[in-house]
Amino acid sequence: MNRPLGVSIIGYFYIFGSIVLLFTAIFYQADADTISMSERFGVSVIPERIMRIVVALFSLVMVYGYMRLKKWGFWIFIMYSVVFGLVSFILLTNQPQQPFIGNFVFSVIMLSYTVYVKKAFLKSTPKPILN
Repeated sequence: MNRPLGVSIIGYFYIFGSIVLLFTAIFYQADADTISMSERFGVSVIPERIMRIVVALFSLVMVYGYMRLKKWGFWIFIMYSVVFGLVSFILLTNQPQQPFIGNFVFSVIMLSYTVYVKKAFLKSTPKPILN
């Protein structure tokens, strides 16, 4: 089965986002954000640069499996979208700044589309018949 166009678009978007996240990890200014990525996920003991690098590298591994239509890529993408969506929703409800609405809506759309095309990921590979 060919890769659905939406999976390619989502994959390239996540690759771009990971590159931007790696770039910002290098040129990050700690006082630029009121809420750091580490604080968003409740692990403020981890330095912000390291957190950005870890998230970017995790995203690249995830998107590799996602774009190759692997089952593990599908499930990691589902978990990733749920976690980021929940974090955005929680921040949406208790922060005066509202950039998190877009993050939450984006996560819901990505999750919905991925579930819609799940057959592309969950196809079973036929086992050879031995005579």
